[in-house]
Amino acid sequence: MKQLGLLSVVAAFSVSASADVEYRDQQDLHAIAGAVSAERIEQDIEKLVSFGTRHTLSETESDTRGIGAARRWIKAEFDKISAACGGCLEVYYQSRVIEGEARIPDPVEVVSVIAVQRGTVDPDRYVIMSGDIDSRVSDVMNYTADAPGANDNASGVAGTLEAARVLSQYEFAGSIVYAALAGEEQGLFGGRIMAEQAQADGWRIKAVLNNDMIGNIEGINGVINNTTARIFAEGTRQDETADDARRRRFTGGEVDSPSRNLARYIDWMADRYIPNLDTMVIYRLDRFARGGHHRPFNDLGYPGVRIMETNENYNRQHQDLRTEDGIVYGDTIDGVDFDYAAKLTALNAVSLAGMAWAPSPPAEVSISGAVTANTTLKWRAASTAEQDHIAGYRVYWRHTDAPNWEFSRDVGDVNEYTLENIVIDNYFFGVASVSKDGYESPVVFPGPAGAFGE
Repeated sequence: MKQLGLLSVVAAFSVSASADVEYRDQQDLHAIAGAVSAERIEQDIEKLVSFGTRHTLSETESDTRGIGAARRWIKAEFDKISAACGGCLEVYYQSRVIEGEARIPDPVEVVSVIAVQRGTVDPDRYVIMSGDIDSRVSDVMNYTADAPGANDNASGVAGTLEAARVLSQYEFAGSIVYAALAGEEQGLFGGRIMAEQAQADGWRIKAVLNNDMIGNIEGINGVINNTTARIFAEGTRQDETADDARRRRFTGGEVDSPSRNLARYIDWMADRYIPNLDTMVIYRLDRFARGGHHRPFNDLGYPGVRIMETNENYNRQHQDLRTEDGIVYGDTIDGVDFDYAAKLTALNAVSLAGMAWAPSPPAEVSISGAVTANTTLKWRAASTAEQDHIAGYRVYWRHTDAPNWEFSRDVGDVNEYTLENIVIDNYFFGVASVSKDGYESPVVFPGPAGAFGE
């Protein structure tokens, strides 16, 4: 079996934050990363596995088996977390009856569990962490067989619960949402229900971090690796109009969707705050021809990514529990590395905290400078609610073939800035908001292609 050592893995995957980018280190983010407990994550995964199956069509009345027991336990855990922080979480079920679908032919109530930690400055701005409640075996319609779903995706739900435990000890400018979503294996229904409800309620969603399989370190390819993770992020945004597409053709933005710049933000958080973890930003919506619960949010134009392990083990995914030809199949708890799940949970926690402490990403970012030596960026002033929170803005730029932002400049509390003798044709540009404490939003690429919304 192949095993990559720490140095070889870092050499293979490391792309560090540029030395020419300004950044203020945040001790609270180091503390948050250090507070995540692998032991608590293990306990939560054990409990979720104990329900036997969490199939969307499974038992709902039992207190010990099936999806109903699982979601009630998850809600009770969020309620405990809220009680420990003086009622800082709004915990509720979110549901819809689904029927007439290929994998849900008869009426079934798809029920997710949502916990909202309201921001103190801009509570209508949201960043979301999610994991999927449901599990399955080889036959996606088999709702009676044991389907432990330890890694897929008790690990993501356990990580979401643990992030809530840690972050609920702090107050943030913006709101953080912790979501245990149902119906993923049957057609991404929990995510669709939540995204559509958020849109109807006018939520200003700036980030969706979908965690789907964050506990496996042993790949089907024989590689054992606990030092890397993947962030999947779509390019051209799904809600792009014909006019937007024409503009993008002439000004760029194919690799600067809000989801891509969200992924770059998380990648830098890994470099700065998570020891021995390097993330690979994958320029694709999800794994090849596959899907996850960030997609319904992307479909409505919200920035969203999938965070997961680097090396998957397909013998442990969507499998009946069995042994054939000496190969053990099934998603059981012995296939989960709890320290690794804690590492990816910590990455989520610092990313959520950084964005929630930061001001909202700049809106209405525009750029000009064709046939001149200079490049000018403009953006809309911060909202009245954030005037006392924001310190100013930081302009970023990079060569057009560079994966990450290479250069930055603090420009103060202004709404326009000109980079002299930096030619617009040779670089990509963006703007981030910076709080008085030095917390920074993701970078916003100019125009509709990169907009994070209002």
